[in-house]
Amino acid sequence: MLNRPVTSSSGVSFPAQHAPTSATGIDAFATGAVGDVVWLLARCFIGGIFVYSGFGKLTGLEGFAASLAKNGVPMPEIMAVIGAAVEFFGGLAIVLGIKSRYAALLMALFTISATLISHRFWEFQDAAMFKMQSVHFMKNVAILGAFLLLFVQGGGRLSIDGLWRRGK
Repeated sequence: MLNRPVTSSSGVSFPAQHAPTSATGIDAFATGAVGDVVWLLARCFIGGIFVYSGFGKLTGLEGFAASLAKNGVPMPEIMAVIGAAVEFFGGLAIVLGIKSRYAALLMALFTISATLISHRFWEFQDAAMFKMQSVHFMKNVAILGAFLLLFVQGGGRLSIDGLWRRGK
């Protein structure tokens, strides 16, 4: 899962290429069954917030559409349905590990869009609002990092993707 071999076609030698084949210490701990559980928990944490938030938006589309309209999003009623559905179902795909890499890319794009729509800290003159929105902006950048990691690593062994791989 997380112990992907480093390869190079340029002839450059990486330390991981010369590492022993069996992991020891914390590497063995993190790449074994414990690592699988940690990866599952990470998917649940990052995807769960989007399931929760997306469900709230799906059950309150009018308020979400009004928020989008206030921020200048065109066709806010249509975009509210699309945004809420992507947030909810994309988060669910992350939690369950269904087509994890595609879901991670979708949610990365969603996070970029949502950040640029809702957390434009540079527009605020009030110091408290500037600070609050800049913190939200940077939090979303960190979430984007989690989705990029998920894109590179995939859903892991404890995912629907992992079950499908083992079933083939």
